Parts: sequence; C-alpha cells; structure tokens
Amino acid sequence: MTVHSGRWSLEDRLEQGLRELPFEVPRGTASVTVELSFEGGVIDLGCHGPDGFRGWSGGARRRFTIGADWATPGYLPGELEPGLWHVWLGLHRIPPDGVPFEVTVTTSGTNPRRPDEAPPPRPERPPRPELPAPDGMRWLAGDLHSHTVHSDGTLTVHELACLAASRGLDYLAVTDHNTVSHHPELPAAGAHAGVLLLPGQEVTTDLGHANVFGDTGWIDFRAPSADWAASAAARGGLMSINHPLSGDCAWRRPLPAEHRPRHAEIWHSSWWDRRWGAPLAWAQVWRPQGVVPLGGSDFHDPAQMKDLGEPVTWVLAEGEDVLGGLAAGRTAVSAGLDAPALLRVADELVALGADGTVLVRPDGRRTAVRGDRVRMPADEAGTYRLETHENEVIALCG
Repeated sequence: MTVHSGRWSLEDRLEQGLRELPFEVPRGTASVTVELSFEGGVIDLGCHGPDGFRGWSGGARRRFTIGADWATPGYLPGELEPGLWHVWLGLHRIPPDGVPFEVTVTTSGTNPRRPDEAPPPRPERPPRPELPAPDGMRWLAGDLHSHTVHSDGTLTVHELACLAASRGLDYLAVTDHNTVSHHPELPAAGAHAGVLLLPGQEVTTDLGHANVFGDTGWIDFRAPSADWAASAAARGGLMSINHPLSGDCAWRRPLPAEHRPRHAEIWHSSWWDRRWGAPLAWAQVWRPQGVVPLGGSDFHDPAQMKDLGEPVTWVLAEGEDVLGGLAAGRTAVSAGLDAPALLRVADELVALGADGTVLVRPDGRRTAVRGDRVRMPADEAGTYRLETHENEVIALCG
C-alpha cells in the first residue's frame, strides 16, 4: 500500500495545476485500486503507467480500479506493467485556505470481476424527414457532443446508444472527457441500438475544451492545443473547438491562427437565447475565411434540461462516412429533427419549413424566405443562417 497526503494550496495550483504522485507496481500484480479523499475544492483524478495513459475520470470519481480484464469506466483495462506508475491529480479548484487530501494506492494479486450488464431493449426509431441530397449521398442526423459513465455522464454506452436511436438520430459522437476507454464499447452498442456511434474525446482543460472525432487513440490534454489538432489530423481524425463562449468552459487557450481548426461548435446548449449574436461574431474573428458550423447538446444526464439531438447536426455523407462529411465541411445545424433547416446542396441553398424567415448570407445580405421549400443560389463561401423577424437564429449551414 502507498499513501500520499498533505494540503494543496492555491500557490500549488498556480505553480503547476496537474500533479503526479508515484507508486510502485510489483511484478505479478493483477489489479490496482486508487482512492482519493479531500475536503473542499475540486480535484480531478487520473492515472499513467510506464507504458502510457491508463485513464482519467476528472472530478466525477474518487476511486478507480484497473485490472487485466476490467477497469472502472474512464480507465483502460489490460495487464499491469511492473514499474513506476503515477496518480494524476488535477488541482481544478483550490480555495485560498487550501485543500487537505489523501491518496491511497492498493495493489492486489486478484483480478476485479467484470460487472454483469444487460443492454436495454432495441428501441423503436421514429420517422424523420428525408432531405434533398445529390445522387449517392444523404443527410445524416446526429449529435456531436455526448457523455457516458466513462466520464461525468450517467448512462452506459448501451443506454446512450438506445436513447440516440429512440430520438431518431442516425449517428452520435461519444466524447467523454480526456479518455478513450469508451471506444471499444461503441461498435457493439451501436449495432445493438441501430445507430452509428462515432468515436470521440473531449479534450478538457481549465481554459477550454475541444472535441476530437475519429478513432485517433488518446489525445494528451497536457500538450499545447496545436499538438491536439496535429495529432488528430495525423491519426485520421479532426478537431473542433467546443462551446467557445460557455461560461468558465469558454475557449481561452492560445492557438496561433495557422493552427486553428475549421470546425467549431457554434450551436451548443449554452446558446439558450439565439438572438445573442456573440457565437457568430466569435466565429468570424476566429477564422475570417470561414468556420464549419457544428452543433452539440453536451448531453450528460436525462435529468438535465437538455436532450440528445437538440440541436441536430446534419452531415451530407457518402454511405455512413460521417467523419468524411465533417472533414469536407458538408454540415447544417437545426434546432431538432423536425425544425426548419437550411442546407447547402452543390451551388444551391435549400430552406425547408422556413416560410417567413430571413436568409442571412456570410456578407450580411438578407433575403426574405417565402415558401416551405425554397431554393436559392449559394454564391459565396462561409456560414449562412436563417433568422426569425426577431433575429433569432433557427438554422445554420456551412
């Protein structure tokens, strides 16, 4: 057993926000359990072994176990390599008078038992509109931001997949914080529920969050933000800035213009009053040459006041290649499956269910929309939007 204890001060946090506490894993160890206790403040929890990353749970847990065949959600099961390991403590919120803490590490020669989990019944899928698309392509409806028990969500991967299918979504990006432990569960859960689950990770720091989409492996949140985007691209994925104007989760990390990703979660559940133009203004400053607009509910818990698919991100894809459609910038965002939509199809815009609204072009020109299925020329690059007469944004497209 290894025990670390003490008191973290505000000065400790300012000097170095992520602390590593060492412990030794003897040869032949079958599992390790870490328990964290503290009073006041917020301390995040994670783990790193001699061969690399082994898990992260942030502030969602105070205890985890890693074994060869099973690990606490958020952590990676597998043989425990002997040698020097580290518990990670993120000093997320430390008050002026400090936070007393204790970390206890216990090694064992016994493997933890995998819990029995029966997936929910396959849900019925509600009908959804078929949108106009070029031959060989179709618009897929999805949500690009969701969480499970592998970070700070309350649903298992299977439960989340079934909920997505019951909401009529074609795909769902599962983007747990700073971990990829959920990735191995996605194919089976998606097949059971009848929904495509896109691997993701929300790279999470005090100064901003970004989603990485694709089977990229773990992205190191400790690295500079430019490294996140470079690692994602090198491994066949892509990165998007999350909720850039969302309270203390707003984007404040340095990122030179040449490294700024094209994709940004302009429509997030925190954009509760869409007459507020700040997200669109941020996008214009972030990338004057144009942002690919994305939407995400940031779903964590059915008890929260947010639902999967609110908003919906439509991706024009070949087959089920959601990632390819995102990379090509073929996206549209609407409030829900049956809400008015604005699509870009080749050199045309198609406004659906939007009679009486106003089309706003990237250069600010405005045109009244008359009719429920209106085609207009798309004569410039950038983000188009539909607004009500009261300047509320009801649809976006790239």
